[in-house]
Amino acid sequence: MLNRTRVFAAAIVLSVTQGVLAEDRVLETPAVEGPYGRIAAALAGPYSVVLKPDKDEAEWWAGAPSVARGSDGVFWMACRMRTPEAPRGLRGYEIRILRSEDGEHFEAVHHIKREDVPIPGFERPALLVDPKSGQFKLYACGPWQNGPWCIVKFDDAASPAEFRPNTARPVIVPRAKTYDRDVPPTEYKDPVILYAEGAYHCYVIGYIRQNERIFHFRSEDGERWTAVGNPYESRMPLAGWHDFFVRPASVVPIDAGYLFVYEGSKTTWNDPVYNIATGLAFTFDLHHMIDLTPDAPLAVSSTPSAGFSTFRYSHWLRTREALWVYAEVACPNESNEVRLYKITDE
Repeated sequence: MLNRTRVFAAAIVLSVTQGVLAEDRVLETPAVEGPYGRIAAALAGPYSVVLKPDKDEAEWWAGAPSVARGSDGVFWMACRMRTPEAPRGLRGYEIRILRSEDGEHFEAVHHIKREDVPIPGFERPALLVDPKSGQFKLYACGPWQNGPWCIVKFDDAASPAEFRPNTARPVIVPRAKTYDRDVPPTEYKDPVILYAEGAYHCYVIGYIRQNERIFHFRSEDGERWTAVGNPYESRMPLAGWHDFFVRPASVVPIDAGYLFVYEGSKTTWNDPVYNIATGLAFTFDLHHMIDLTPDAPLAVSSTPSAGFSTFRYSHWLRTREALWVYAEVACPNESNEVRLYKITDE
């Protein structure tokens, strides 16, 4: 099991390398070098491919996995399927629900298509088990009624195969301005949700002046949410290697506090909107974050394309054997696929 000492040991200072791209422009590309601990080594090592896109071609992506395990031990995954045959920002055409007995070999059992909600497009869903009822909860995000991006929720279900698309409704929406030049987040997307410390906690991407930052909400029932702390203040700054975007990825309880997995990108990287890498932070209270990898990311794709080293939307799940990490990772042909990495104590 991971403990605090091992987490800090894995956060030894990292470095970023540079690559030369077209037109003689020198841009940094996300990369990890040097001594970086057991966690980073595992995320650069062997993996299993859990889900490939519907076409093995550039810009077709399977990703944004969220994984929950039922009381019977069955693994369930909700993920976003993406096509290049739509405008950028609206390419997520389906939330796919998959089932697995072993957590590695998944079979699709349900398809929530955007036209069935309806919604113009999806990004990351969040799947979890209600600790009181035992039912499953599913959240998603998209431009609600062609307005700003919001967090939406479906009716709870006894099985993820039974979620009904037409029950979706917004549960976290942008704040109204309090005065004309106010700058609250204008959209919310990509929920990361867990039940901890007697409540539900939701971390989302919030847009402020077109920058992606991390915001924290809390709920007693998973339906009605309130901002924690100042609703204008990001949980992590735009700084270091994540000075362009910083986003939530996953939260893992450890021996004392929580490992907060985040992701982001650097202004000087090639296409930092999509060239996303993963880092680690730590929190005692689920709200104040200590950045463990401030100088360079912990994880990037070990199979990058010419322009992308994306390792994002990771979901970290404890099992009896290891810490399993499901992530959306870039392939050499500029498609993305869902992969499973296993971090053991050995």
